[in-house]
Amino acid sequence: MLSPRYLSLLLAFVIAGVCTSFLSFLPNTDFTILFISFISSFIFGSAVIYFALDNLVFKEVNKLYDRIKQIKKKNFSVIPRKQLIEKENPIELLKEELNSYVTTKEDEVKELKKAAKYRQEFLADVSHELKTPIFAAQGFVHTLLDNPEEDPEIRKRFLEKAAKSLDGLDILVKDLLTVSQIETGAIKIDKKALDLKPLVIEIFEQLEAKAKAKNIELKLIGHNGPVLVKADYQRISQVLVNLIDNGIKYGHQDGKVTVHLEEKKKAFLIMVKDNGPGVPAEHLPRLFERFYRVDKSRAKMSGGSGLGLSIVKHIIQAHNSKIAVFSKIDKGTSFQFKLEKA
Repeated sequence: MLSPRYLSLLLAFVIAGVCTSFLSFLPNTDFTILFISFISSFIFGSAVIYFALDNLVFKEVNKLYDRIKQIKKKNFSVIPRKQLIEKENPIELLKEELNSYVTTKEDEVKELKKAAKYRQEFLADVSHELKTPIFAAQGFVHTLLDNPEEDPEIRKRFLEKAAKSLDGLDILVKDLLTVSQIETGAIKIDKKALDLKPLVIEIFEQLEAKAKAKNIELKLIGHNGPVLVKADYQRISQVLVNLIDNGIKYGHQDGKVTVHLEEKKKAFLIMVKDNGPGVPAEHLPRLFERFYRVDKSRAKMSGGSGLGLSIVKHIIQAHNSKIAVFSKIDKGTSFQFKLEKA
């Protein structure tokens, strides 16, 4: 293919020749006029054609070629679309579409890398979480098998510890199944009119013994009258049990866990607050991730599968809402979400 310079000279020569030929048919046109006309048409034409070809065609095509090379090399660092100058010509439109395609592919690659990293971390976490109770139960059972004449009291204590480890394993597997079912839509959310006040009081009664063990006060601050929302009774119960239980579990001795029910225009805002040690700011963005623990050693001592807040997040999302967390060191933590009015 000819370069824009040679192509512009060739086209300008043809145009100048055609113009000069037409002028030659006019009366009183001598050789000097024809020569000047040819030269001026040739110079002006070549300059205009070269500028048009170089700036409007060749440069744009070269940019497209560069983008295609970037795609082949999986290098998606393109100019942001906002910086592109919109022009009404097919090449510019094609370039914009290509930039849009590259940007989309770049986002897809980033998401795939993020998903691959998340999958690796998740598999490692699951392996670790499953290994702990299995190894503990194995240790107790094999000790008894190796010592069949062991004292009955010791045998009973070892069997109780093995059973406790297996119970923890059962909770973990059930929680994993719950998260998977909610994510895939296997568990359907059955929204019905529900009064949150009696539900919260019922949960307080369930967790009363655990709260008394740490001398923690459970308090409900609510809207006057019924708090009717559209929600799945079982799933919202699961959310509130998890959040209130966390407040008791990680709160200070002689502390307080409060549930606030606040009326908004089209929804009720539910807040579960404690006055515990709080969560450092750097941990808040990851608090709802599977198996994520702020203090791993402390979390292990308090039990749980490490999936509670992840399940809470998915249940709230299934209710077309979002859960937020706010926390200050030594001042406590607050979880907040909204439910549509019934």
